[in-house]
Amino acid sequence: MLSNFDAVLFDLDGTLVESMSMWGDIDVEYLKKFHLPVPKGLQQSIEGLSMYQTAVYFKENFAIQDSLDRIMADWNQMAYAKYTREIPLKKGARSFLNHLRGRNIRCGIATSNSRVLTEAVLKSHQIEDYFAAMVTGDEIIKGKPDPEVYLEAAKKLGADPERCLVFEDIPYGIMAGKRAGMTVCAVEDDYSMKDMDEKIRLADFYIKTYEELL
Repeated sequence: MLSNFDAVLFDLDGTLVESMSMWGDIDVEYLKKFHLPVPKGLQQSIEGLSMYQTAVYFKENFAIQDSLDRIMADWNQMAYAKYTREIPLKKGARSFLNHLRGRNIRCGIATSNSRVLTEAVLKSHQIEDYFAAMVTGDEIIKGKPDPEVYLEAAKKLGADPERCLVFEDIPYGIMAGKRAGMTVCAVEDDYSMKDMDEKIRLADFYIKTYEELL
């Protein structure tokens, strides 16, 4: 799989780290502060959105008076301890990153999450040095399935999009990678098991763990 690529781009949540289920809990806790219930289908409605877009969604749909910056800061604060102490890497991820380094393949992060949380979880697992470029959801305007985050990450790496391999865990992320002109490998994740057939249909490859690539 790797022989045709100059760079590998990773989504973060559900792709490199086991964190997707945590965000549902944060939504409950955050909305409870405003005495609001979590509506059915909220996670599906915001899936793939950048952190900025998600803040806009919350502000408009729940009539929250706080500024967008305050909303995002609150989320970062609520999630920070979990990202630094609790969230594990996906099985085989560290070994695969070592494998890529051994083959001199450049790596980047392209995530809808914030830079604060992305840097926190990479540092907690001591893998931040594996990545030569990072684009996060508070630095872009359009979230996935728009290709902006992947095109920007490829640009930072100085890589041709057609020579980039993307790892993603949700359909919108897979679509973003494909729309960027990249090859996409879907990664199995408990949160998106309901979308497994769609992920297999959309992606070029599908893996259960990174150990399959070693």
